[in-house]
Amino acid sequence: MIEEKEIKVSTTDPESGYLQRDGKPEGFFYLDHRTVDAKYNIITDTHVTPGNVHDSVPYLSRLERQRERFGFCIEAVALDSGYLTASICRRLHQENVFAVIGYRRFQSKRGLMPKWKFEYHKEANVYICPEGNELRYRTTNRNGYREYQSDPSKCQSCRRLSECTHSKSCVKQINRHVWEDSREWVRQNRLSNEGKLLYQRRQETIERSFADSKQLHGLRYCRFRGLEKAREQALLTAACQNMKKIATYLAKVA
Repeated sequence: MIEEKEIKVSTTDPESGYLQRDGKPEGFFYLDHRTVDAKYNIITDTHVTPGNVHDSVPYLSRLERQRERFGFCIEAVALDSGYLTASICRRLHQENVFAVIGYRRFQSKRGLMPKWKFEYHKEANVYICPEGNELRYRTTNRNGYREYQSDPSKCQSCRRLSECTHSKSCVKQINRHVWEDSREWVRQNRLSNEGKLLYQRRQETIERSFADSKQLHGLRYCRFRGLEKAREQALLTAACQNMKKIATYLAKVA
């Protein structure tokens, strides 16, 4: 039997999407995906999607649109943890854009050692466990992850087997994405001094822009139903915020 995923649909606004995230209100919403420049906090792009569309889905296409329309030469970007995907890291790495992306530590299974305790050796293409045993490459699955597995003959007598795996065959497996090197590059950027300053700047720009739009311009709620009208509201709000920013800057330099 083929199981079908149940998708909740609003009876009053079918174009909205059901949002269900930790720390967020649950219900039917629209999401405003916004880009601002780091110097003047001018909104350079705003794009509205249903609430069930992940933040990372429209990002690369919206970034390319800004390049084509405005001729931007993008040197660096700062994003929250929702954009930490292998495809985004890979694209920014290839284009030599200094990327700083927030990190959310994923919890391993209760009682098991986390993945970061296993050291990856690029030259030999193996993982080394805390006890010094190797996890060798086996295959690459359809999702683009390389699978590394331990030797069960060595794991059976390991004193930390219960902390490592619950497998009945005593095999520890670690998955590594084929573009994991790009994610490691983003991680090093985040830990650098320049990356820390850039990420701090993100909190002062994009987060402030969203706060102003909700508190001062009524973007916390949609005034009309439908995706197209929600986009119109977001665009008008962004235009008002930009006019205020530009007027404030011109008053300072005048």
